[in-house]
Amino acid sequence: MPSYTVTVATGSQWFAGTDDYIYLSLVGSTGCSEKHLLDKAFYNDFERGAVDSYDVTVDEELGDIQLIRIEKRKYWIHDDWYLKYITLKTPHGDYIEFPCYRWITGQLLLPVTIAKLARDDQIHILKQHRRKELETRQKQYRWMEWNPGFPLSIDARCHKDLPRDIQFDSEKGVDFVLNYSKAMENLFINRFMHMFQSSWSDFADFEKIFVKISNTISERVMKHWQEDLMFGYQFLNGCNPVLIRRCSELPEKLPVTTEMVECSLERQLSLEQEVQQGNIFIVDYELLDGIDANKTDPCTHQFLAAPICLLYKNLANKIVPIAIQLNQTPGEENPIFLPSDAKYDWLLAKIWVRSSDFHVHQTITHLLRTHLISEVFGIAMYRQLPAVHPIFKLLVAHVRFTIAINTKAREQLICEYGLFDKVDSTEDIPYYFYRDDGLLVWDAIQTFTSEVVSIYYESDQVVEEDQELQDFVKDVYMYGMRGKKASGFPKSIKTREKLSEYLTVVIFTASAQHAAVNFGQYDWCSWIPNAPPTMRAPPPTAKGVVNIEQIVDTLPDRGRSCWHLGAVWALSQFQENELFLGMYPEEHFIEKPVKEAMARFRKNLEAIVSVIAERNKNKKLPYYYLSPDRIPNSVAI
Repeated sequence: MPSYTVTVATGSQWFAGTDDYIYLSLVGSTGCSEKHLLDKAFYNDFERGAVDSYDVTVDEELGDIQLIRIEKRKYWIHDDWYLKYITLKTPHGDYIEFPCYRWITGQLLLPVTIAKLARDDQIHILKQHRRKELETRQKQYRWMEWNPGFPLSIDARCHKDLPRDIQFDSEKGVDFVLNYSKAMENLFINRFMHMFQSSWSDFADFEKIFVKISNTISERVMKHWQEDLMFGYQFLNGCNPVLIRRCSELPEKLPVTTEMVECSLERQLSLEQEVQQGNIFIVDYELLDGIDANKTDPCTHQFLAAPICLLYKNLANKIVPIAIQLNQTPGEENPIFLPSDAKYDWLLAKIWVRSSDFHVHQTITHLLRTHLISEVFGIAMYRQLPAVHPIFKLLVAHVRFTIAINTKAREQLICEYGLFDKVDSTEDIPYYFYRDDGLLVWDAIQTFTSEVVSIYYESDQVVEEDQELQDFVKDVYMYGMRGKKASGFPKSIKTREKLSEYLTVVIFTASAQHAAVNFGQYDWCSWIPNAPPTMRAPPPTAKGVVNIEQIVDTLPDRGRSCWHLGAVWALSQFQENELFLGMYPEEHFIEKPVKEAMARFRKNLEAIVSVIAERNKNKKLPYYYLSPDRIPNSVAI
């Protein structure tokens, strides 16, 4: 009788093993086997990290194996099992691979998982399995409106409500409350936490909670935060390097004149001439106009501003501020602050900009444009792409734990009473390392996605006729982006080039863009005056009245400063066993051409690491957030 050797690999994460009974059936082109219990006498099967082999004898020839059916039956208590893969050695000596990489809670059908488009599955049972897989997933992965105006998110109130396959292996590592407490201990600042409403005495007093770590960016920020050069540099390479724009025309709402800023202009030109030559840049926080500050602390009034900041590229090719208006409507009570003003007038104006930048960074740049957008891709992928689809196999590593981390955040961090695109073209802004490094990474990702697309789509027509792909793109647009054309996302994709670009956006957003705006938070935001998370007094309405005491009383109190420090510390840490860009330990693809493309991708990324390391040598302010060896594959923190 024909005999098969079945090799089963169990995951190595916590609780991956099982004591349940595991049954296996083989489904071939000419028949189906009986259920076989996979069990060895006097042996503990399916332990965490184990690779076990079993002989399965069948009564008759089954033909070409199409599917494996796995059934798990309860032995003692509820006991999920993480199956990495199964390999099958046929009676003829051939090997067939069945990648799985998911949790088994009951019964699962695994098709022969060479990546296939729907058109490639001609056998009825495989077509049926493909359809049923998506029907099941669409019941599990439902869209929900979390807040009006936001992209739709997963329909789950808390982490344990999520489908098992997208939950964290262990909630402990991503529990915000737990991580925050750990951060407070690491930073030795628990003693200040009870001091809400208690102001610091002066800037130096903030050092009581500031952790000095040799040669870090944070320490340099502490020493130089008041300088205009440091202020300007952060628009290029700080936590929020996406807002600066070349000023092509001075806006009417910012009535700044040459006479006001002539002491800052170094080329003997008028302000209008500097604009024409491309030396003037602008950052406008109009988005914050009219928004009420949060009221999480009933004992402390909190204030927001919507500043406009004008910046200048000086003769040293450095970006420096030359004018700041703290609100959008010009007038006598909304003066334009200048570097020539009194020291503390100018300093407080810059602090207000930094505070507004912190809010836009956290809510828009970080939360909305990396976390929530990546979640949209993940939900749509699970709803519309079966596991054998090549685009599912390509993207699954880049949405790993994203839905889970966002669900935890909605549950613990941004709840009602809780705590609170693509890279721009190469404009003539020197020392813009976020842009320069980002373009290198973008190009490497796009080269990789283009290669994968060309393997499975031999023409644009195949792209257009792939209904599963079109449903994925439509789900992103209609539900994730709420059907808004202004989102920039298409309703459909009709060419291989556009598909490659789309996939590059997905992967870049989930990996590089998130790394650029997340992992520098402790570096740039741990010195509280440089990134105040809240302001306790309204913006000044006149010049010549600000003193150091007023500034300190405007900045966060001791307790809130400590919370902020613990939060940016926790958010800036990599996860244990982090998977960085180019790492694909779960071998969803078994085809040689894709594995070769992955190897070339890793080689390109390694070259970028070397370029960035060489550039950073001897720099007082190295920029390393977009070095591929520091870019996690997905939004998971």
